[in-house]
Amino acid sequence: MAGSTHTVTNQVPPLVQYDVFGADRALVEAVERHLAADVLEEARPELSGLGHTVGSAQVQEWGAQANENPPRLRTHDRYGHRIDEVDFHPSWHRLLGKGVSAGLTAAWRRPGGHVRRAAAFLMWTQAEAGNGCPLSMTHAAVPALRADPALAARWEPRLTSTVYDRALRPPGRKPGALFGMGMTEKQGGSDVRANTTAARPLAEDGAYELTGHKWFCSAPMSDAFLVLARAPGGLTCFLVPRVLEDGTRNVFLIQRLKDKLGNRSNASAEVEFDGTWARRVGDEGAGVRTIIGMVAATRLDCVLGSAGLMRQAVAQAVHHCTYREAFGRTLLDQPLMRNVLADLAVESEAATTLALRLAAAYDDGGEQERALLRIAVPAAKYWVTKRCPPVAVEAAECLGGNGYVEESGLPRLVRESPLNSIWEGAGNVQALDVLRALRHEPAALDAYLREVGQARGADHRLDAAIRNLLTELSDLEGVEGRARRLAERLALVLQGSLLVRYAPPEVADAFCAGRLGGDAGAAFGTLPHTLDLASVVERARPVS
Repeated sequence: MAGSTHTVTNQVPPLVQYDVFGADRALVEAVERHLAADVLEEARPELSGLGHTVGSAQVQEWGAQANENPPRLRTHDRYGHRIDEVDFHPSWHRLLGKGVSAGLTAAWRRPGGHVRRAAAFLMWTQAEAGNGCPLSMTHAAVPALRADPALAARWEPRLTSTVYDRALRPPGRKPGALFGMGMTEKQGGSDVRANTTAARPLAEDGAYELTGHKWFCSAPMSDAFLVLARAPGGLTCFLVPRVLEDGTRNVFLIQRLKDKLGNRSNASAEVEFDGTWARRVGDEGAGVRTIIGMVAATRLDCVLGSAGLMRQAVAQAVHHCTYREAFGRTLLDQPLMRNVLADLAVESEAATTLALRLAAAYDDGGEQERALLRIAVPAAKYWVTKRCPPVAVEAAECLGGNGYVEESGLPRLVRESPLNSIWEGAGNVQALDVLRALRHEPAALDAYLREVGQARGADHRLDAAIRNLLTELSDLEGVEGRARRLAERLALVLQGSLLVRYAPPEVADAFCAGRLGGDAGAAFGTLPHTLDLASVVERARPVS
């Protein structure tokens, strides 16, 4: 037996066995703000129950196991038959099953469904972000499928089901199904109009045969996929099932799985189509218009996912600094560390508040809310996802050397943090999408200005930022070269407006000072020391 040379002290207890929902004041308040009273009464215990699940030792362990044991591709069985299956660690299936049963694909079928799902998705990301991909793709496939009412009637009940059925079987024999997506190709990337996958019409109405490839296919273990291919009438959206109705496997050749920086538990694949059966979704030549509903929904999930990662990073940092002592005081009581934590907390709350506001716009569904989404979703996707990596890195630094060690969980957050900025259209794509909305959809800018205008007169820094934004918008000469700057300002002003209206004064004050008033440096932890930073940090502390 080894001798004892010292007593271990000053170690931080694990952040475990707590309600992730109840401990997130910004999230709780956003849900209360956006749900009607009768819906809130049902949603609150549901979300709290999920919060306890996310915060449990068991689910946290599943997340770690799924991350440590990436999926494996099996192209053939032992007899040499092509099967193209992906094997996952059992913890992946447990997490995905929990996510499905929690309604993370069921937003479209219940009142307040998008706000409820947004809150749940933001929390579930904190357990393990990898299984968020199939949950997001399945949720987002619904609006695209509605371009074909017959297809929607067949598939939507399975996509919005709370039953997770992992077996590859004909769709008619499955109580629940998952969807993936394949848009990008080697030669095109984000330029999906450069796709060369060919679709040849078959005798059966709406049926086609696909030949080509997809450089990135999300969630290749899914039951079906929405893909873009070039039909005689132009780029078209298609549904590709893995298993046909007669029980035979469709031609879906998985060439390899991507070896990714983060998101290790999730599979992303390169796939080939060679006489693959597909069903057209929407009209020939309307592929981008058909699939754009799916893309918009997944972009909002990128915002939610980044907000969830930021919240977990901040919660871990504040928790650590609450217990860790240095130089005779806890780190939380050190003025400089308090400034860092407050700055991180403000960034996290701004992301959460904006993400839930956009989810509420989906629930509303009115013309003005749809117009707001057209400009706010790409702006939010651009900005919030870009803020995630520096937040994760700074939070890891709050733990010192411990934050660089895998057991802390922070390295996993750091590796995951750039993903949402890249997926579903990287930064330039989002910024240019904002420009398209400004140029071609006047109602979008009008809806945006109505939204931010609700906070006018409440804070002079926000008022000045709105005036400066209007000046920028009045001169669109050479605008493409400054599209990123414009998308950033649109997102910041919208966040500022929401925080001024809804957040505690100390949070709104810190945001407006640091993000709109120019009274902060480029790094976190440079807010004016005169602000009520202690209250900002206390609000972010994960105590439920």
